[in-house]
Amino acid sequence: MNSNTSKPSLLEKIGYSVGDTASNLFFQTFMLFLLYFYTDVVGLSAAAVGTLFLVTRIWDAVNDPIMGTVADRTNTRWGKFRPYLLWLAIPFGIMAVLMFTTPDFDATGKLIYAYITYNLMMMVYTAINVPYSALMAVITPKSLERTELSSYRFVAAFIGGLIVQGATLSLVKYFGNGNEALGWQLTMACISSLAVVLFITTFLTTKERVSPPKGQKSNFARDLKDLFTNKPWLLIGGATVFQLLFIVVRNSSVLYYFKYYVKNQQLDLFGYVINLSFESFSSSFLIIGMSATILGAILAKWFAKKLDKRNTYVGFMFLAAIATSIFYIVEPQDVLLIYALNIVFSFSVGPVSVLQWAMYTDTADYAEWKQGRRATGLLMAASLFALKLGLTLGGAIVGWILAFRGFVANQEQTAETLDGIVLLMSLYPAVFGFIGGAIMIVYPLTNKMMSKIEEDLAARRLSAAGS
Repeated sequence: MNSNTSKPSLLEKIGYSVGDTASNLFFQTFMLFLLYFYTDVVGLSAAAVGTLFLVTRIWDAVNDPIMGTVADRTNTRWGKFRPYLLWLAIPFGIMAVLMFTTPDFDATGKLIYAYITYNLMMMVYTAINVPYSALMAVITPKSLERTELSSYRFVAAFIGGLIVQGATLSLVKYFGNGNEALGWQLTMACISSLAVVLFITTFLTTKERVSPPKGQKSNFARDLKDLFTNKPWLLIGGATVFQLLFIVVRNSSVLYYFKYYVKNQQLDLFGYVINLSFESFSSSFLIIGMSATILGAILAKWFAKKLDKRNTYVGFMFLAAIATSIFYIVEPQDVLLIYALNIVFSFSVGPVSVLQWAMYTDTADYAEWKQGRRATGLLMAASLFALKLGLTLGGAIVGWILAFRGFVANQEQTAETLDGIVLLMSLYPAVFGFIGGAIMIVYPLTNKMMSKIEEDLAARRLSAAGS
C-alpha cells in the first residue's frame, strides 16, 4: 500500500465522479437512442442491428480482459489507471461522433460502416472505462468510503443521463432543422466536447493510494484463475448481466413505446390541459425518471448502512421489476400512472447502480484477503464486460423482437407489433430484473464481513511495510 493513506477530499470525490458524467453521456445515448438511430435514421433493419450488437461481443470478449491486464501492468508517475483518462479522452470523443454519422452509402455500405464504427467505439469505451472503474478501487482502501465515492460517481453519472435525456432530442431537432442525420452528428459533437473536458478533469483531480501486495508478480493465468474462483465477483457479475438486460431492454423500448403506442397525449392537470407530443412526452418521462434515479443514488449510502448493501440491492431490484411489470396493463391514456410507475422504477435503479460498483471494489479486497493477490484492472475489466454483455444482449433482444413482431420504422404498427412493444416495456425486462435480484440473495460480502476484511488487510499491509 502506498504511504499516502489520506482520505479523498471533497474536490477529489467530485473530480472522480465527473468522469462517469462523461461516460454516461454516451452510455445513456447508446442505451436510449442507438437502436432508434440505426433503424429510424440510418435505415438499417431491426434484425440487422440486433445481430450487429451481438457480433460485437465476440471481439469485446477478448478486448476487455486484455485492457484490464494492460492497465494492471501499467506503471507511470501518474499511477496505473489515471493516465488512460488523459491519453484516450479525445479519441473517445471522436469515435462517438463518427458512430452517429450517417454516411451517404447504400444499405450494405451503411451496415459495414456501422459495424466498423460501433466496434471501434466499444474498443475505446473499454480502454478508458476499465481504468476509470479500477481507479475507484485504489483511491481508498475503505469499503464504506468507496460506497460514498460510488454515490458521488453515480449522482454525477445520472446528471450526465439527465443531460442526454433532457437535451438530445431537442438538440437534434435544432441542429438538424429537418435533417435528422445532421442533427445527430452535430449533437454528438457537442456531447463529445463536454466529455473530453470531464475526463481530463478526473485525471487532474484524483490520486491512487492502494497498490498490489508487495512482491506480487505478474501472472495472467493466475489472475484469471483468481477471478473465476472469486465467488462474490461471480455473483455480482452474473447479477450485472441481468441488471443491464433489465434496464436496457426497458429503456431501449421507451422511444418506440411513446412514438408508436402512447403517441401524442393531452394531460388534464387540475383543470390545465397540457398537450404532450411524442417527443415532449418521452423527454419529460426520461427527465423525471432520471431525477428520481439521482435521488435514489444520493440515498444509497444511507440505505446500505441501515439495510446492508446486499439487502438494499436485492430489495430495490425486486421493486423496480414489479413497477416495470405493471406497464403491461397500462393504457396509453393513463398518463399519470405512466409517470408514477416510472418514478418508482427509476428511484429503485439509483441504489442498485451505486452499490453494483461499490460491491465490485469489495470483491477486489476479498481477492487480496482470500488469495493474497490483487488484479484490480482485470477484475474491473471483467466487470465492465458483464455490463457490456447486458447492454449488448439487451439491445439485440429488442431489435430481434421488433423484427419478429413485424416492426417497420416510421409506419403505423400492427396490433401484433404494438403488443410486442408493450411487452418490451414491461414483462420481458421485468423477468431479467427478478433474476438479477434473486442471484444476489446469497452474496456473502455483508457490511460486517467487509469490516473484518478491511481490518485484516490493514494489519497485513502494516506488517509488510514494517518488514
